[in-house]
Amino acid sequence: MDIRFADTFTKSLKRLVWHESRVYKIWAFFRYDIARFIGNVWRFRKPLANHYWWDHHGMLMFMEKAITHMADNVEKYGMEIDETRLKKVAAMRRAVQLIQNYNQDKYIEMAEAELGEIIHHPWEFEPVEGKEDLFQLVDHDTPEEKEHNSKVYARVRELEVSEWNELMSILKGQDYTKFKKKIDWNKQFDGSGIQAWWD
Repeated sequence: MDIRFADTFTKSLKRLVWHESRVYKIWAFFRYDIARFIGNVWRFRKPLANHYWWDHHGMLMFMEKAITHMADNVEKYGMEIDETRLKKVAAMRRAVQLIQNYNQDKYIEMAEAELGEIIHHPWEFEPVEGKEDLFQLVDHDTPEEKEHNSKVYARVRELEVSEWNELMSILKGQDYTKFKKKIDWNKQFDGSGIQAWWD
């Protein structure tokens, strides 16, 4: 058996050795890392300003920005075949939409679109009998209105739980061990799984 190497093999090997050298790492820090850092500060400026140690919405804003950036670039510049690449892009965009729905609390709008608007009455207070300094809110809702509002709020909770579970499922991805060997892998793959989102 005759084994030969193309000229490009030795060039690639030299490049790998060069990229591991201290001189290259210092040069790359000034050439690439600082510029990328500044670009990322600008890209993530809103999540940075809205991140609090006690609230998870800021973390989700970072994910929203990062996944959007990745989806835009994988869609435009990705080298993977369209069949799987576009599935990944679609899953990324769905994850972004789910994060936006959660962070912007769109579930009331969604439930009202399905079941009708929540019925609100103007706030009205009346004095509490026997306690002249205290007031109580007057309840003008009819039993039918209360039942309708309860259904809308129950649907809001269902949507929130359902979309949160869908987001976690998209990030987790499929269990490839359950793929059928006789069916083409690409036909079973749905694009989900944050570990598969790379190019």
